[in-house]
Amino acid sequence: MPESGHTWRKPFKGEPIEAAHVRLWTAGRVKHPDAPLIAHELYVAVLKAGAPVIEMTLSTAGNRIRITAEGADPLPVTYSHGPGWTLINGLAHLTGITTDECGLWAQLGIQR
Repeated sequence: MPESGHTWRKPFKGEPIEAAHVRLWTAGRVKHPDAPLIAHELYVAVLKAGAPVIEMTLSTAGNRIRITAEGADPLPVTYSHGPGWTLINGLAHLTGITTDECGLWAQLGIQR
């Protein structure tokens, strides 16, 4: 049986107040209890790089949820380290930097 899923994308202004909106937007689309916190931490990490707009993407497939935060410019390697990244790594099954190095992602759930 093939997996089905959904993808949602939304640009958020690169402002600290938007982090609360990212959490609410995430919680309204996926029901995993850790997803809003992970989305928040990904958003904040890209925000620290000074991105004027951060595009958030939520994708589901089967029991997996992938959360991505992307800015317009490549992130310094230090943005995939630190306290927020430690939290993301502790809650997510997989994490990484996008191929264009402008964003960070985390995946909840694993393929069986």
